[in-house]
Amino acid sequence: MPPASPSSSSGAPASKDFPDHPASATAVLDRPERAEAPLVLDTEPPRTLRFRDHFALWMNLGVSLIGFSTAATVLGAPGSELSLAASVTAIAVGTAVGTAMLGVAALIGARTGAPAMASLRGLFGTRLSYLPTVLNIVQCVGWGVFELLTISAGAQTVAHTTGYRWLFVLLAGALTTALTIWPLGSIAVLRRFVAGAVAVAMVYFTVQLGRQGVPDPGAGNWHGFLGATDAMIAVSISFVPLAADYTRHSRTPRSAFWGSFSGYTIAQVWCYVLGLMALLQSGGDPDKIFDSFLGVWAGWLFLLVLVLRETDQSFANVYSTAMSVQNLLPKVDRRVLSGGIGALTTVLALQIDQFTDSYYNFLGLIGSVFVPLLAVLAVDFFLGAGRRGWDLSEDAPSRWTMLLPWLLGFAVYQFIAPTKVAGWWTDFWTSAQETLHFTPQEWTSASLFAFLVPALATWALTPLSRRAAR
Repeated sequence: MPPASPSSSSGAPASKDFPDHPASATAVLDRPERAEAPLVLDTEPPRTLRFRDHFALWMNLGVSLIGFSTAATVLGAPGSELSLAASVTAIAVGTAVGTAMLGVAALIGARTGAPAMASLRGLFGTRLSYLPTVLNIVQCVGWGVFELLTISAGAQTVAHTTGYRWLFVLLAGALTTALTIWPLGSIAVLRRFVAGAVAVAMVYFTVQLGRQGVPDPGAGNWHGFLGATDAMIAVSISFVPLAADYTRHSRTPRSAFWGSFSGYTIAQVWCYVLGLMALLQSGGDPDKIFDSFLGVWAGWLFLLVLVLRETDQSFANVYSTAMSVQNLLPKVDRRVLSGGIGALTTVLALQIDQFTDSYYNFLGLIGSVFVPLLAVLAVDFFLGAGRRGWDLSEDAPSRWTMLLPWLLGFAVYQFIAPTKVAGWWTDFWTSAQETLHFTPQEWTSASLFAFLVPALATWALTPLSRRAAR
């Protein structure tokens, strides 16, 4: 293992060690291709992932069964649908903006060499980093369970049965857990085998559905375009708190950024446009969207490919949960954590038939935490204390001032678009809007304003943070 920097007694490298630190260059060149992720946090990560590895990983993550069915959020409510041109443009623009933010998180992970939540030690200090870490654990477990339910539902659709849900959940949970035990090996499998199969399935469905024609119920309507764009930004940003868990193994920061940006952008745009086509052909009913896929010749076979591929989504959530837990328990073997978390999500998925609206909204509330967090993280890393090198050790001192712009950004997000987790929560923010005589407009994007405001606030604090770092 290369020697740790003086500011990183735990062995997790501070950002100033990258990309020019000689030890990191040795780590890049001397690691064998079959190297696996470290078992504990205080071990230098192998730098084996190239551009093509990042591209394949994020291309697979950009395609999802959930993406197909949630294309309805872009199209709009029946009777007020966006035009086909407006919907496709919103998908492309929103994805590009959100994935650029994802690319920044990926870049920071490649430079620090630390998992996503461990990187927050540099921003907040070790103890304060536990707050977003716990929130991310709750979020990742919730989405992991949701993905297992999605996989089982997709398998039931392909098999034309309403039974055996428990069997499909168990199989999906076992495969997910196995993937998390060998994460770098799993990424290699995605690149060599799965990415090509997914591309073939996507091309096949695009050609088949395109031959049938796509109706345009909202022809000429662009009203609601910015709201649809904001929804796509939010989908892309959902992977921000996971990105560094994988890009810490990148050979170069450049390949981490461009691999994640290009792979995820292409895949998500393609996924949502294809979902939009299937949705329109099924009469706009999201519950019947997969009927469009099964309605083409051999559609069940190519849909099965996409169902099996969905395990990379549950893999990402379970593995990143383990990486988050390691920020709290750095000496615990990640294989033990991955196995335990995989078993937990499987058991929860067996007990839960479907998510309630309240819990789905709760996950959305936690997700809104990470938009302003990325803004604070990026500005402090590139313009603030991070320029001199973050302290990522277990003894990193608390930086209380960095909580202020983060909380400000969260408040801005909820002020513009209150998450409907409970009546009192929505009433509080609605009352605040009335008190300040504010009415959300189409141009008031919650995601963009919740990023811009804390970014400016953090930038204003950079002189103070630099003096503290010195």
